[in-house]
Amino acid sequence: MLPQNIEPHLNLIKMKKNILITLFIGCLGFTQVLGQKSSGTIYKQLEKLNFLGSALYIAAHPDDENTALISYFSNHVNAHAAYLSMTRGDGGQNRIGTELRELLGVIRTEELMQARSIDNGNQYFTSAVDFGYSKHPNETLAIWDKKQILGEVVNRIRAFQPDIIVNRFDHRTPGRTHGHHTSSALLSKEAFALSNDPKAYPEQLNNNGIWQPQRLFFNTSWWFYGSQENFKKADKSNLLSLEIGVYDPLTGISNSAIAAASRSSHKSQGFGSTPTLGSRTEYIEIIDGKRPLSNDPFEGINTSWSRLEGGASIGTMVAQAIESFDFKHPEKSIEALLSIHKAIEKLPTSLWRERKLAATKQLLLDCAGVQMQFNAERPYGIAGESLKINLNVVQQSKLPVELETIKTTEGVTQLDQDLETNKRFTQSFEVALDNSISTPYWLLEKGSLGTFEIENKEWIGKPQTPNPIQIEYHLNIAGTSIAFVAAVQHRKTDPVRGEVINPFYILPALGVTFEQPVFLYANDEAQTLRLNVTNYGEAYEGAIELCHPKGWEIDQATLPITLNGRGSSQFLEYQLKPTAAAESGFLGPLAIQGNKKENVFAVQTLSYTHIPKQYIAQPSEAKAVRLDLKIPQIKVGYIAGAGDTVKERLQTVGLSVESIDIETTTLAELKTYDAIIVGIRAYNVIESLAYKNQMLFDFAEAGGTLVTQYNTSRGLKTNKLTPLNMKLSRDRVTDEFSSVRILEPKHPALNVPHKITAQDFEGWVQERGLYFPNQWDDRFTPLLGMNDAGETEKLGSILVAPHGEGTIVYTGLSFFRELPAGVPGAYRLLINLLAL
Repeated sequence: MLPQNIEPHLNLIKMKKNILITLFIGCLGFTQVLGQKSSGTIYKQLEKLNFLGSALYIAAHPDDENTALISYFSNHVNAHAAYLSMTRGDGGQNRIGTELRELLGVIRTEELMQARSIDNGNQYFTSAVDFGYSKHPNETLAIWDKKQILGEVVNRIRAFQPDIIVNRFDHRTPGRTHGHHTSSALLSKEAFALSNDPKAYPEQLNNNGIWQPQRLFFNTSWWFYGSQENFKKADKSNLLSLEIGVYDPLTGISNSAIAAASRSSHKSQGFGSTPTLGSRTEYIEIIDGKRPLSNDPFEGINTSWSRLEGGASIGTMVAQAIESFDFKHPEKSIEALLSIHKAIEKLPTSLWRERKLAATKQLLLDCAGVQMQFNAERPYGIAGESLKINLNVVQQSKLPVELETIKTTEGVTQLDQDLETNKRFTQSFEVALDNSISTPYWLLEKGSLGTFEIENKEWIGKPQTPNPIQIEYHLNIAGTSIAFVAAVQHRKTDPVRGEVINPFYILPALGVTFEQPVFLYANDEAQTLRLNVTNYGEAYEGAIELCHPKGWEIDQATLPITLNGRGSSQFLEYQLKPTAAAESGFLGPLAIQGNKKENVFAVQTLSYTHIPKQYIAQPSEAKAVRLDLKIPQIKVGYIAGAGDTVKERLQTVGLSVESIDIETTTLAELKTYDAIIVGIRAYNVIESLAYKNQMLFDFAEAGGTLVTQYNTSRGLKTNKLTPLNMKLSRDRVTDEFSSVRILEPKHPALNVPHKITAQDFEGWVQERGLYFPNQWDDRFTPLLGMNDAGETEKLGSILVAPHGEGTIVYTGLSFFRELPAGVPGAYRLLINLLAL
C-alpha cells in the first residue's frame, strides 16, 4: 500500500534524474558504498517489515540460482529469501583469470555475495567440495559423504526456518544432468522431512529446534522438458505460475533488471546478463506439502505479525508507519519506528523477533541518515598486535542523536557525544587483535576430495569468515538508547576507482609460499626451490626448515630469516636433488623460533575490481615429482584463451614457449615457430578467431603443428575450430581413474619422444577431459578411447590429422588441470603432440 502523499514525490522523482539514479543504485544494493539510503529504499524496507514469510532456494553451485525468483521473493513478495548452494564452485572453469580449485571457489563465493547484495537475498553453503563434473548423484553423494552434507542441509533448514523451499533441480531424473545438481534436489527433499524429526541429527537441537517447511517446490522450466514446444504441451495442473517480470514504479526498476544485474555478478563464469523486457513467467511444481489453490506459494501460511505471540498489534503499527511515510523527511518515521522497536523487544524469543529487531534498527539508522564507519588504519594485522581504528560518524536528521558508548575488547568508552546534523564526528581508539585468522575459514585445514575440513563447526555454512573485529555502540535516538554492531573495515582511495572498501583481515604472522606448486625432475640434477617468505607483522626473526619426501637430498634444510617491516619479504633458495630411491611427494616448510617449530601458511591475494580484495591462507606445501621426460628442441608459441597456466608449466620443464598475441601477429611470425598451442576456450572468448583462425590453419598447412585445447560447445565465436570438419559435443569423461584404451599404438603422437602407455594415465586429477568432438572428418585419426562406467566409449579426446605439410591436433583432455597438478603422463603426452 502506497502512502497518500506519494504522488508529489513520484513526480519529483520523475523530474529529477539524480533522485531516480539514486533509487536505481539503492535498489541494486550499492548504498553501502555511496552513503545514506534513499527514501525509496527506506520505504521498500518498511514494506518488507510487515511481511513474515521466508523462502529458501537450493541448488548445487554458484550461478545455479535463479536470481529472478530470489529477487521476486525478496523485493516483490517481501519475503526473507536465501540461497543455499551445496558448493562454492571450486571445480569449475575461470573466464577472468588463471585461478582454479580453491582460489576459484573464493572468487565464486564473493561473486555470490555480490549477487545477493543486489537481489537482497541471503547466502549459505555446505562444506561440500565441487570436485568437478559428476554424471550421477550416486557418485556425488559417495564423494561428498551424504550423511554429513544431508545433516548440514537439515541444520540450515532448522536455523533458517523457511516456510517454503524451492529446488532448482529435479530429484526424479538422476543421470540427466550434473550429479551435483540432482544431489542438491535429493538432499533437499530428504531434509524437508527430516528437519521436523527430533531423532534426525539430535545433536543439532542444542542450537536449533525442529522445523517443518510448509511446501517444497521444483523450479521447473522448458529446459527440463527438452524443448519449449514440449513444455507448451505439458500438463501444468501441478505447477504454479509466477509473474516475475514485475515493474516497480517507485524505483523505476523491473524485477528482471535486478535479476540480470545479480546474474552478471558471476563474472568468472562469463554470465553477463541482459534484462528481459516485459512480462516473464516462472513455474514452480509442488513436490511436497499442500498445493495452493492459487498461484501464491505462501497461500494459507500466516505471514503477518499475528504468527508471533503478541505480535498482531505490531502489524498495525507498521502499516501506519507505511501510510504516513514522508519521502522528503524520512526522519519523521523515527518516532513510529522507536515504538515498533520497543514492541518487538517485548515479544517472546524467536527467529522472527531477531530478524525484525535487526530490520527495525537498520531502518532507524537509515531514517536518521546515520553513517557509522569504523576504519582500520591498515588492511591487515596479526594476533596480539594493537590496531588503531578511526571512527567517522554523521547523521542527517533534525532529531537529537547522541553517540553514548563504544564497546570493544578493551572495554566500554563513554562518549556522550551529541551528533549535529550533517556534522562529522571523529574519534580514534586502539584495540588488541585476538588469536584468530580471518581469511576464508574453509581453507585453513586440508580437506578431502569431497568435503572441506572445518575446525570451527559453528562457522559451517556461513558464506564468509565472520569479521574479526565487531564494534558495539549505543546511539540515543530521540530519547531512546539502542545498541548496534558494526564491523571494522579498511578504506582507501584509488586514483581510478575512487573509494575502495575491503574487509579487515587478521593474518598469520608469516606467509611462506612456494614459487610454483610443483617441481618436476626429469633427471637427477639438483634444482633451486624458491620460497617467498612474507612478514605480516612488524618484524620476524627465525628460520625456515624445508621438509621433503624420502630419497631426496637437500644441501641445507634450514635457512635463517630476518624481516623488518610489515609486508616485507625475502626469497629463500634450497637446492633439492633426487636420488635413485626418490619418491614423488609433498614438500612442507616449518617455521622455527627458538625451540618452537610450527607449520606455516601460504598466503595469497586476489585483487579483482568486482569483488573485495581477498587474503587466502592455506597450509603451505608443494610437490616434488620424478618423471621420465625428454625435451625436444622445438620452439612453441602459445595463444592464451580463457585462462590457464599451461605455458608456464611447460616452461618449467625446459620447453621453449613464447606468448603470441593473435590480434597483432602475422603469418610470417607464426612460421618462426615449430608448434603453436591454443589455450583453453580460446574460441569461446576471442572474437577475432572467427576470422584469424585461417591464419592458424595456414601455419599448419605450411608445415607447423597446431594443437588446439578444449572449447565449450556453446558460445563459440566460430564453428571452424580446425580446417577439417569437426563438431563438438558435451561428451566428457569425469572419472579421472577410468581406463584408457590406446587405439593407435604405433602413431608418432604416442611414441616420440615418449612411449605412451597405460601408466601415463595414472594419477590424473578431477577428470580425463571434456567437450570431446563426436563427429569429425575421416582424415582425423582418434588416438584414445575412454569412458565413464556404464557409458559407451568416447573416441574424441585426441584427434590428429595431416594438413598440407603440417599437422592439426584437437584435444579435449584436461591438460590445464593435469600440468599444474604435476601429472607426469600429461607432460609426456602433450610434449609428444607438440613434437609432431
